[in-house]
Amino acid sequence: MTETAIDPRFRNRERQPGLDLLRALAIIVVVIYHAALFGFKLPGRVDRFGWIGVDLFFVLSGYLIGGQLLAPLTRDQRINLGRFFTRRALRIMPAYFVVLAIYFLLPSWREYSEMSQPLWKFLLSVQNIALHGGTAFSHAWSLAVEDQFYLALPFLLLFLFRRPRAAIIVPCLIVLGGMALRAFLAAQNPSVDGGGVSFRGFQAWIYYPTWTRLDPLVFGVALETDTLTVAACVWQFPLIAIGMAALLVCAVSPRLPLCRVAIPGAAFITSIAYSAYLIQKLVINGVEQFCSSHNIQPTSALALVGVELCVYFVATILFLTIERPFLQLRHRVAARS
Repeated sequence: MTETAIDPRFRNRERQPGLDLLRALAIIVVVIYHAALFGFKLPGRVDRFGWIGVDLFFVLSGYLIGGQLLAPLTRDQRINLGRFFTRRALRIMPAYFVVLAIYFLLPSWREYSEMSQPLWKFLLSVQNIALHGGTAFSHAWSLAVEDQFYLALPFLLLFLFRRPRAAIIVPCLIVLGGMALRAFLAAQNPSVDGGGVSFRGFQAWIYYPTWTRLDPLVFGVALETDTLTVAACVWQFPLIAIGMAALLVCAVSPRLPLCRVAIPGAAFITSIAYSAYLIQKLVINGVEQFCSSHNIQPTSALALVGVELCVYFVATILFLTIERPFLQLRHRVAARS
């Protein structure tokens, strides 16, 4: 992996409309998907595949964080690990800890009475291990995957940067290894019955763990089947990853309209997307209780629009009061280092 092989955009991190649009779409469909769990459903199959938005977040994070780490390497400079981890912590932790405190200190606000994991797992960012859905703050599993990825990526890039052959072989091994591991876990899972994997078994063994999601993420697979077969577990995430990566290429290619045209509102939704992801289920649960007490049918499109707007409103408050001050601090720390 040499300097000539590095995307020149890694040296210029100006805002790109295509990336804003993809990130905005990702949070929109994720909220739609989670709202459907509380009865806010769209007609047809639209809400069933909102989970793909999480995979799109993974691909975008890999692209952006990889670019930040590769930029100094292309200038024959060292990666400043202290600066990198400090910036990541100031970006992720403040809003995360605020929402985590809400979940543990205000149990009546939770979407489910039972917490998905004990507090120590959330504090160590390993809440995706041995996790089952249908519990409070379970959607924080993806944050654990990203945190663990951020810890490993700088050291992996340092190893691969001067080894062009390894830079090709290692990612292939990660993808193939992830597929092989999912095949093994699906075959060994006691929930496997007649070629199918139970949803809870799929969540705990295949969907949530970091070691089965390192090859992720983005477009396609098993969208036409309701059965969680062993084959679907093996092929699902690499195929999705290929599709989402293709979208990302379109989003950063200057010759394509997706890269050049700024969609009104996309940049704003992008700026509050992280807060929206954290707070979404608390807000959805509150709106659902309001609808129930006022005899409002949650299956209407208007109710779903109301859910989205409420999520963005609360997310904006969280962003302005918690996220943005720490982002400003992060910029000052970066300027001094």
